[in-house]
Amino acid sequence: MNNEFFEAVEMLEKEKGVPADYLYEKISAAVVIAVKRDYNAKDNIIVTIDKDKRIFSVALRKTVVENEVTDPTTEIILSEAKKYNKKALVGDTVDVTLQTKQFGRIAAQTAKHVIRQGIREAERGQMLQEFTSHQQELVTATVNRIDPRTGAVSLEIGKADALLLKNEQVPGETFSEGEHIKVYIVEVRDGDKGPRAMISRTHPGLVKRLFELEVPEIYDGTVEIKSVSREAGSRTKLAVLSRDKNVDPVGACIGNRGARVGKIVDELGGEKIDIVRYSENPVEFISEALSPADVLDVKILDEQAHSCKVTVPDNQLSLAIGNKGQNARLAAKLTGWKIDIRPESGFYGEDDDEPAADDAAILG
Repeated sequence: MNNEFFEAVEMLEKEKGVPADYLYEKISAAVVIAVKRDYNAKDNIIVTIDKDKRIFSVALRKTVVENEVTDPTTEIILSEAKKYNKKALVGDTVDVTLQTKQFGRIAAQTAKHVIRQGIREAERGQMLQEFTSHQQELVTATVNRIDPRTGAVSLEIGKADALLLKNEQVPGETFSEGEHIKVYIVEVRDGDKGPRAMISRTHPGLVKRLFELEVPEIYDGTVEIKSVSREAGSRTKLAVLSRDKNVDPVGACIGNRGARVGKIVDELGGEKIDIVRYSENPVEFISEALSPADVLDVKILDEQAHSCKVTVPDNQLSLAIGNKGQNARLAAKLTGWKIDIRPESGFYGEDDDEPAADDAAILG
């Protein structure tokens, strides 16, 4: 029977990926609980599990008394003790081994329940570890199932399962079962129902990690991504800085004939990507961030509040603001500045110190 027991644990380890030592620990605890209930035992239960020698035994450790036993669960008379240890003396302890068939039905059920619970906890711990090790990282997941009602996608990440909610999917993208997709693990939480990974295809971090994979200069630290702003499925802005004056950070990210950025655009289903040069000088950075529009002037209004006024050529106003304000909105998120955009001609006829018209003022 001992061989069957150890073979069963080894099979569980192989199938579930749960370490055998962890299972032995849980099984030992389960047996202790079962024996306590079935034998009304105290803290004198000894469980021995030796996987190398294939020994699995359970015993009650009892104190040897002269003639009279007051508590049969913890005491044994000398004459009985001699059957287990011929050298036993009054005051010694002996281990009274329980035969497996002595375990009652209740004890067996209790043990099974605790063992199952232990396995679930082990799997939960493994899942938490799997997710936590990839937190804020890009991972490749396999599509298992798509809920036709909610649009949520069930994914397999390593040995763990996760759910990509509809609001974390790029608008318009579709998936098929068995497909491999890249997702970003935003955060991992351990709740009452087990670990839960917050995964996303819309998070700016996904774009950042994609560039790290495609651009060796980012991976080795020569080029650094300073900030990312994104409206998933439509447009992303990326600010980059070079640690080497001989390396153009924008060119490195674009690649030869746009090969590098092209791969990322394809991965994101055609999402437009603006790559701009980062600067510690806010005037320069804000000008770059409003690309592809040309900027004539940036006036800092309040440095602490991070607000500024930007002047652009009349024919660049729509480009600077972007469709439904998108370009200016992304520039504001990228820089962390509130940006008020005005045309060069003063088309709206405001005084210098008055705010621009609503459709020209874009605040981050």
